[in-house]
Amino acid sequence: MKNILPVLHSAVVIMTPLLFAATGGLFTGLAGMLNIALEGLLLAGAFAAVAAVYYTGSFTAGLTAAILACLALSALHAVTTMKLRSNVFITGLAANLLTGGLTIVLSHHLFNTRGVIVLHDVLHGSSHLPVVDIPFINSIPVIGELFSGHSVYVYASWLLLFVSWIVIYKTPFGFRLRACDKHAPALVSLGINADTYRLAAFLISGFYCGIGGSFLSLNLGAFVPNMPAGKGWIALVVIFLGGRRPLGLLAAAFVFGLADAFSNYAQGLFSIPANFILAMPYLFTLLAMILVSIWTKKS
Repeated sequence: MKNILPVLHSAVVIMTPLLFAATGGLFTGLAGMLNIALEGLLLAGAFAAVAAVYYTGSFTAGLTAAILACLALSALHAVTTMKLRSNVFITGLAANLLTGGLTIVLSHHLFNTRGVIVLHDVLHGSSHLPVVDIPFINSIPVIGELFSGHSVYVYASWLLLFVSWIVIYKTPFGFRLRACDKHAPALVSLGINADTYRLAAFLISGFYCGIGGSFLSLNLGAFVPNMPAGKGWIALVVIFLGGRRPLGLLAAAFVFGLADAFSNYAQGLFSIPANFILAMPYLFTLLAMILVSIWTKKS
């Protein structure tokens, strides 16, 4: 059990950016606009957060900059898709490519490097996010080790997922948002512009990805090119496997987080090539998609 707990604790941390991105992507998915720009949004948020913290020394400024950067990119994606009538998948792919190149260019001009940006010297050694020990829970065996001692981001991902459930299923906004997918003509007959709700969905997606991206870089205390490393794409799979429901997203994100955590843990245990072990989360993603597709067709 002692050997399993560190893996589970790590899985909770690893699933956090996945959960943020998947929650944001859930809104656009329910609105009938699958957002494949989640990867680029996470990257934009990660870079903006580090850049802001580098110049201000404030984690709050980093979070704010990440959210604003992702809101701007999401607005551009939404306007290009809905106003200029470009294909949502091509636009999302373009956003991913744009972010990948733009972060390298900005990194070169702002920090005179195209590689890693480290915050250690700027923050005088406190470059990692502080953790929160929850009273009463941290003293409980097993449960305390799993659910206490995480950063605020981890707990915020659970709280915001619950808020999303309320918004989607318990408010008029959520009802109309879900109607945008297959019942948009019904909204039009009521005098409601479906594009307004789709735009809101894109912005909400940017908001969540901004938080998730800032967690990636601020939790590490550095920015690395291509930092999400496929997490935005895996978040799309999380939405699919989670049945486009908040509770399903939580379960699917934890499963992928567990697979990633196990791959990190396995590097020191098994005499398997490191490249194969690092590829395990992506192999698991592919296998999960195949199995779910087979199960869906049989159902």
